[in-house]
Amino acid sequence: MKTDVLVVGAGFSGSVVSRQLADSGKTVVIIDKRSHIAGNAYDTNDKHGILVHTYGPHIFHTNSQEVFSYLSAFTKWRPYEHRVLASIDGQLLPIPINIDTVNRLYGLNLDEEGLKSYFESVRDPRDPIKTSEDAIVNIVGWDLYKKFYKGYTNKQWGLDPSELFASVAARVPVRTNHDDRYFTDTHQAMPLDGYTEMFSRMLDHPGITIRLGVEYQKIRQEYSPKHLVYTGPIDEYFDFCFGKLPYRSLFFEHEHLPTVQKFQQVGTVNYPNEHEYTRITEFKHLTGQEHSGTSIVREYPKAEGDPYYPIPRPENDELFKRYQKLAEKEKGVTFVGRLAQYRYYNMDQVVGAALSASKSILDEI
Repeated sequence: MKTDVLVVGAGFSGSVVSRQLADSGKTVVIIDKRSHIAGNAYDTNDKHGILVHTYGPHIFHTNSQEVFSYLSAFTKWRPYEHRVLASIDGQLLPIPINIDTVNRLYGLNLDEEGLKSYFESVRDPRDPIKTSEDAIVNIVGWDLYKKFYKGYTNKQWGLDPSELFASVAARVPVRTNHDDRYFTDTHQAMPLDGYTEMFSRMLDHPGITIRLGVEYQKIRQEYSPKHLVYTGPIDEYFDFCFGKLPYRSLFFEHEHLPTVQKFQQVGTVNYPNEHEYTRITEFKHLTGQEHSGTSIVREYPKAEGDPYYPIPRPENDELFKRYQKLAEKEKGVTFVGRLAQYRYYNMDQVVGAALSASKSILDEI
């Protein structure tokens, strides 16, 4: 079968590229091995009528007006500022660490300048900063590092923070004010009708054909596209010829509590030092739904399973670069997305990368 473009993967990357190319008059076939669109952002009503994120919480935030405006063509928004608490020594404390975190944890009454002086007195200066351990102890010292970061990182990645790039820790900043929002981006909101509905509108175009429940390797011979857009794992595309790229996976334990209206104070509570799971998210905080019960999800990181997070370590980066060199030699193929580019992208970064890739593809075909 002929088509201008075959797109592998119906998550953010594949869907954005598909819509951009279809709007430019190209015929597009988009496939996904799962039975649904929207990738890991897929949400659906559970059997109790509560909108839940099947693959864990997805909180949209961005400083990019271009990305926000683009997605706004396919959804209205519910303003939402995500807040997270961490269970530490019997208390629920704000994370990222801020002035209230430190004051409540240690029974202090510091102001902003006092907190800066406190951090200066407890920090363990590191230069250069190479690892996540370096990045944290350099700012807040060892006690806060052990209480908030070390255990969580060990669970999340199966590695010590000293074994991971500093960029991992940099995703959770440290603040000296009272700001308890998890993100500080200009735009913070949730798709009003959910992510799946947003994707459905994005892919609703006469130039786009959707095929679900099919694997690329099994149907690749059916098509002769002018261009291929691949958003899956780059090592899988090349039949793991250099070995498998390491990914961290997750197991999601969903639970409905029929007689509980509100399970926790905020959208997400982290458990750095207790339980096998890393966090619990309560979806009604995110969606604003009214319901007599509530639905939550616990996240258990694991080594095997669907690839969710590229593991940011030097040796993994070197292995990816070997695959990247092969990718650069592939004619008529664009690799885009978290798995294809082996990057720990946020959703808005994925959209930005997909918009950029779309322009390059249109220049080519």
